Amino acid sequence: MNPTDNITLTGLRANAHHGVLDHERRAGQVFVIDAVVYLDLSAAAASDDLDRTVHYGVLAEEIVAAVESDPVDLIETVAERVAGVVLAHQAVTATTVTIHKPSAPIAVPFEDVSVTITRAQSAPRNRTGFSV
Repeated sequence: MNPTDNITLTGLRANAHHGVLDHERRAGQVFVIDAVVYLDLSAAAASDDLDRTVHYGVLAEEIVAAVESDPVDLIETVAERVAGVVLAHQAVTATTVTIHKPSAPIAVPFEDVSVTITRAQSAPRNRTGFSV
């Protein structure tokens, strides 16, 4: 296994209503998501078989749907939710997720605020997806 293999999705955009303040919940705002998906890509590369990797188009849609659902107060909570979506894919061993909130209610000039988390499978899985 090559632990440095990854698929990276950068700049996914989702409109959602997360935040502590009432106006954030009412009006909503754009959140930007980056996800690095760690997995062994050697079998997919050797076989040219999509089933041996993660379909990044499907994953992108799943991530945006997760961000756009069920408003919460913290982007930390959103990041955990996205990590769970990524880790649900059989081939994935770990993920790093960044949630950007470029329109956060901050009183001073700023470019972006973000939270980044890294999560891994709790137990190694074999090719069938079962824990070993």
